[in-house]
Amino acid sequence: MDVKNMQYENGSSEEEHNKILQMRELVEKQDSTSKEYDDLTLRRFLRARDLDIDKACTMFLKYLKWRKTFVPNGSISVSEIPNHIAQNKLFMQGTDISGRLITVVFGGRHYPNKPGGLEEFKRYVVFTLERIIARMPEGQEKFVAIADIQGWGYTNSDIRGYLAALSILQDYYPERLAKMFVVHVPYVFMAAWKMVYPFIDEKTKKKIVFVENKQLKSTLLKDIDESQLPDIYGGKLELVPIQDS
Repeated sequence: MDVKNMQYENGSSEEEHNKILQMRELVEKQDSTSKEYDDLTLRRFLRARDLDIDKACTMFLKYLKWRKTFVPNGSISVSEIPNHIAQNKLFMQGTDISGRLITVVFGGRHYPNKPGGLEEFKRYVVFTLERIIARMPEGQEKFVAIADIQGWGYTNSDIRGYLAALSILQDYYPERLAKMFVVHVPYVFMAAWKMVYPFIDEKTKKKIVFVENKQLKSTLLKDIDESQLPDIYGGKLELVPIQDS
């Protein structure tokens, strides 16, 4: 089977295929390390910029530059993020009905005023995204998140951290988030949400679903089989901390 047919089997349209080839030629001229990245990676950046080659190239080259400085060793180790690992706030277990990994993050366990500051938190975000991507089933490029805000209060509020995490996700890991369920939302959280919302791009906004408490299990079961649903939401699987997954 030739490469072209394999790309089409991976879901690329003919237009995408041609633009990936053009994009690859352009980025490899400006940064030779582009050769290390496959066509699916380039396609995610293209799709994030609505197949605009120039914008996608700019975005991808910015990603390469960022990665060389922020992740110079190729990965983030647990020893670089001790304070956030200790908060035990992000878990990964199971897949949705489309085979996408499920992650659960507990907003009420995030305390920003800890040693390490914003830089450690940004490393933690990259660590979790890399861990999720490394464990994606073959053929999957996206993951599903459940953001559980139960118990969230002002001591958990971290607008700078939220915006930094959002920027990392949108700018450097485009087309990775498939859907985010926001559950157990206390009223007080909405003040912080209103500050963050304007910075969320339109594509990401469409992926975020706020779930009413009374409809929590029934809503999740539309996308996640009970055998794959975390036990804290009435399913069968125990949650596994991201660092142990």
